Amino acid sequence: MQRLLIVGYGDIARRVCDRLPPGIEARAVARRAAAHARVTPLVADLDRSDSLARAGGWADTVLHCAPPTPEGEADARTARLLVALERGAILPTRVAYISTSGVYGDCGGALVNETRPPRPQSARAKRRLDAERRLTDWCSRQGIALVVLRVPGIYAADRLPLDRLRAGTPVLEDAVDVYTNHIHADDLAMIVLRALEADAPAGVYNASDDSQITMGDWFDLVADRHGLTRPPRVSLAEAERRIPAGLLSFMRESRRLDNWRLKTFLDVHLAYPTVHDGVPHRVSSGSSFKAQSA
Repeated sequence: MQRLLIVGYGDIARRVCDRLPPGIEARAVARRAAAHARVTPLVADLDRSDSLARAGGWADTVLHCAPPTPEGEADARTARLLVALERGAILPTRVAYISTSGVYGDCGGALVNETRPPRPQSARAKRRLDAERRLTDWCSRQGIALVVLRVPGIYAADRLPLDRLRAGTPVLEDAVDVYTNHIHADDLAMIVLRALEADAPAGVYNASDDSQITMGDWFDLVADRHGLTRPPRVSLAEAERRIPAGLLSFMRESRRLDNWRLKTFLDVHLAYPTVHDGVPHRVSSGSSFKAQSA
C-alpha cells in the first residue's frame, strides 16, 4: 500500500489516518474537505457521478467506508464509485469495505460465522448487502483482492448511548432480550489497517470483539460506569408502543458474532477484547474518563 484512496471520511477513517505508517499517500473522497495532516481531500459527492472523475486511476488501495444510499434496497453510491474506479488509467489491487453485521438479520441468538447466508431484514442492511455483492462481482472480474468487514455496534468514550440513557428510553426485559455485538472504534481502525495490507487474506470477516452480552446488559454497563440510571425493562408489546420504529428494529435481531476468522486469518489482537475492557469509567463531573476492566 503506497497510495490509499479513502471513500467516506468519518470517525473510523480519521482513526485509520491517525495510524497510517509513514510513506503512505492518502486521499479522501468526501462531501467536505477532510481535516487531517495525512490526507489530501478530494471533495466529491457519491450521489453525483460527474464529481467522481478524480477518484479513479490513482490509488493502489481503496478503503470504502461511505454509507450507502439512504433509501431503497440498492446502493447506487457504490455502483457510481465502481464506474469511476473502472474509468481510471489504473485499477487498485486491493479494496476493503466496511459493511454491517446487520446483513445476517435475526439469527435467534445463534453463534454466527461468515458462512451463514445473509438474510437482511432492514432496508439499510439490504443496501449494505447490495454493496457487498457489487464489490464482490467487480473485484472478482478485475482480479482485485477484496476484504469485507461486517461490523457491529461501534463504541468509544465519545461514542456511547448516553443521551438515550438520560432520556430513559427502555430496553427489553430479560425474557425477550436480544444479543448485541460490539467493537471499539480504535480496534476497528486497527482491523481496517490490517485488511489494507498486501498480505491480508481476502474474504469476509466478522469485525467484532469477544463480548457475549445482551442489549439490556450493555445499557446497564454504560449507565453504571457513567453514574446514570439504568434503563427500564419492558415487554416487547410495550416496547412497540414506546420506542421509535428505527430503534426498535435493532431489538428484533439477536445474534452472537463468531470472530474466529478475524483472529486466525488476519491475526488480530484486540486492545479491548470485550466491552467490559473498553467502556470507560467516569472519574469526575468533567470530561475525563479512564478505561478499566470490570
